Amino acid sequence: MPEASSDLRRPLGLWRRIHVDPPLLLALLLLTGYGLVVLYSASGQNLYYLRRQMVFFVIAYCMMFTVAQVRMHVLERWAPWLYLGGVGLLVLVLFFGTGAKGAQRWLSLGGFRFQPSEILKLAVPIAVATYLAQRILPPRFKHVIWTLMLILIPTALIMRQPDLGTSLLIAASGLIVLFFAGLPWGYMFGALGTLVVGSWPMWQFVLRDYQKQRILTLLNPEADKLGAGWNIIQSKTAIGSGGLDGKGWLNGTQSQLDFLPEGHTDFIIAVLAEEFGLVGVLVLMALYLWVIVRGLTIAFNAQDTFSRLLAGSVTITFFVYVFVNMGMVAGMLPVVGVPLPLVSHGGTSIVTMMMGFGLLMAIGTERRRGTQ
Repeated sequence: MPEASSDLRRPLGLWRRIHVDPPLLLALLLLTGYGLVVLYSASGQNLYYLRRQMVFFVIAYCMMFTVAQVRMHVLERWAPWLYLGGVGLLVLVLFFGTGAKGAQRWLSLGGFRFQPSEILKLAVPIAVATYLAQRILPPRFKHVIWTLMLILIPTALIMRQPDLGTSLLIAASGLIVLFFAGLPWGYMFGALGTLVVGSWPMWQFVLRDYQKQRILTLLNPEADKLGAGWNIIQSKTAIGSGGLDGKGWLNGTQSQLDFLPEGHTDFIIAVLAEEFGLVGVLVLMALYLWVIVRGLTIAFNAQDTFSRLLAGSVTITFFVYVFVNMGMVAGMLPVVGVPLPLVSHGGTSIVTMMMGFGLLMAIGTERRRGTQ
């Protein structure tokens, strides 16, 4: 009997030695596989996008396994430099960045172009978690102010590019850390009141014309059916026409006949809903829920405050991505250009997200590491 028990523990011990969490890895593999099936149809059966996505996933998984080997005390030590380096790159974007479609968001180095804001998706929660973990929790007022400054600086720089969607997500990733640190409810209600009071000045002096148009389109997409409201109208049509079990893979009319713009990126879930129906969407949501529950479990079992705050932020930020994209495509939120995690076609966003899951795996194996 002891020998049988030892045999059962041996495979689990192998996963622990390479610092991989099997339940999370399985969920991610199923999610990425499902995403590739949907992408092939959403891209008009274009093998170019499928091959690129597969290359991105190979790179992303390699980065995830690499990040999973990082020890948390090493990451905590390097957090300030990672944050300062990311902010420095954002400043360089303002002066030397390359643009596309009216936005200046990229840096080009030797023919390679990358988006520095992707670095801040991890650097901000890591920096905030490091700062708060070294203070008495729940945080005092002055520590809350300093934390908000850490979040505000990169958020403002990214909004200048302009990239409202990414800036809001990065702000959310830092605020989630603050929430997990035990931010008093009084502060939260105060922030909500400030947001309400400041909404009119933001509308007048902060938001650009195209951003205002997105909000107006959300409220009444029928006002410009062939212009600003086209994407939302076609998206709702695709979702509604899918019914319970969909029209079948590769048989969606809105996507295959090019009525649905950006079908392989931001609006890919509309393609999924049309071809696989409500059942297909529920399967995707179940996979997302699996990832989120596993991430929160890792956060709950983390061995120190820094790890717990960081794991909670990575997990809930992933949920925010899912929620914002689905709400956007369903016409419940403004269109802000947020991809559907691990399903939409993308490059750096996929790699960054998988590095976040690598951090979760590193946190999940950190306690056992200390006992080895």
